[in-house]
Amino acid sequence: MYLAEIETRIAGIPAIIGVTAFERHGAIRHADSDLDSRGFTECEWEVLDRRGRPAPWLARKVTDGMATDIDAIVAEYYQW
Repeated sequence: MYLAEIETRIAGIPAIIGVTAFERHGAIRHADSDLDSRGFTECEWEVLDRRGRPAPWLARKVTDGMATDIDAIVAEYYQW
C-alpha cells in the first residue's frame, strides 16, 4: 500500500512513483547543522510501471539527478 501514487516519466517511459514514506521536518532555530536550521523533508518511494507493479528494470534507469527531481515532485505533492 502506498501513501500516494504520482504519475511521471522515467527515461521517457510512463511510470508511477509509489510513495512509501514522507515526513517534513520544520526549521530548528538553534540547530547543530545548517540543514536542520532550514528544515528538510525525508521521503521513500518505489518506481512502479503504469499498472502499479514494482518495476526494478525501470528503477535502474533512475540517475542521481532524476532521484533528486523525484524527491522534489513528492515534496511538491505534499504541499497542500
